[in-house]
Amino acid sequence: MFETLSTAPGDKILALMGEYAADPRSTKIDLGVGVYKDEKGVTAVMSAVRKAEQRILENEKTKTYLGIAGNKGFGAAVLDLALADSVDRSRVRIAQAPGGTGSLWVLMQLVNRARPGATVWVSDPTWPNHYPIAENSGLKVEKYPYFDTETRGVKFDAMLAALDKLGKDDVVLLHGCCHNPTGANLTPEQWDEVTQSLLRTGALPFIDLAYLGFGDGIEPDAYGTRKILSAVPEALVAFSGSKNFGLYRERIGAAIIVARDTNQADVTQSQLLNIIRGSYSQPPDHGAEIIRTILEDKDLRAEWEAELNEMRDRMIRLREKLSEAIRQKSNSEDFDFIASHRGMFSLLGLENSVVEHLKAENGIYMIGDSRINVAGIPEDRIGDLADALLAAIK
Repeated sequence: MFETLSTAPGDKILALMGEYAADPRSTKIDLGVGVYKDEKGVTAVMSAVRKAEQRILENEKTKTYLGIAGNKGFGAAVLDLALADSVDRSRVRIAQAPGGTGSLWVLMQLVNRARPGATVWVSDPTWPNHYPIAENSGLKVEKYPYFDTETRGVKFDAMLAALDKLGKDDVVLLHGCCHNPTGANLTPEQWDEVTQSLLRTGALPFIDLAYLGFGDGIEPDAYGTRKILSAVPEALVAFSGSKNFGLYRERIGAAIIVARDTNQADVTQSQLLNIIRGSYSQPPDHGAEIIRTILEDKDLRAEWEAELNEMRDRMIRLREKLSEAIRQKSNSEDFDFIASHRGMFSLLGLENSVVEHLKAENGIYMIGDSRINVAGIPEDRIGDLADALLAAIK
């Protein structure tokens, strides 16, 4: 049977990780992989997570199933964290899923059940995995304008004009905060306008909330999600705990449904659970129980928030230092956008040939579209990085 298969395309980010690992140069810099790294270049386990795990180890009595929807305490805690009081909870349903990717997948499957072959509109550019997740769920994918390659900001007028042309059978995939790969994000005023556009057109908002707390803080980062959910009759949210809790390999996420009323919420949830049962059946609990334990305990939550704040502040500091170093060395403001971006990533707008040159000549690794992971910048090498960037674009 398998002789009919051909080799599938490899993952470019994983391939880049392999190249970096094989590079013998001690001066190499990894700006490619999409995980948070501390000042030592390590993706460490958060202190609050370690303490929560210790409690779980001491108190857990069974490993039996929790049900298709997963850990109910986790679900309630995530809704409190992400949605607060933005929407009547009688209209909201949640199911635990394996990571943000798993959340996206089950919700895309749900969309295809409700509107077979519907079109999902994604930002240009977007996280590359959005495409296969939607397409493998039977959906079409189209792009709306987003990133201005001249200013490295949001091309908002063009974005809004495109969204205003959509209809009630369209789905609009929005990055809730910390846009991946660009780092350019909507202002609160722009979120307000997007909300009004969705109300005008009836298009379904689908929010990918993968980096809550990594931009300007939990409350500012949740503004767009909460604004939309407070206004529209229906919405979907894919939440991830990979980044803000550092639980990458635990694969912990949540699929959230907002329906018109309680009855529709129950019906839609029944379809979501049916999709889950026919795929991975039930989610793993460890990551969910860690997050539940942290968010339900006042002291652990305070410790987690302090650690999250430290991570976010460090990324902002690295942004400011890199843009300042480039400005001083070049007497130019061309890279000031790095300081205004938020989240782990910035899209530098470099040609692929420049990206390849930086890798070959300087051991500086970034994604081919010139997305950099700001958390991967060694603070004591910012001057070297600025010099290499400026030399490469001459």
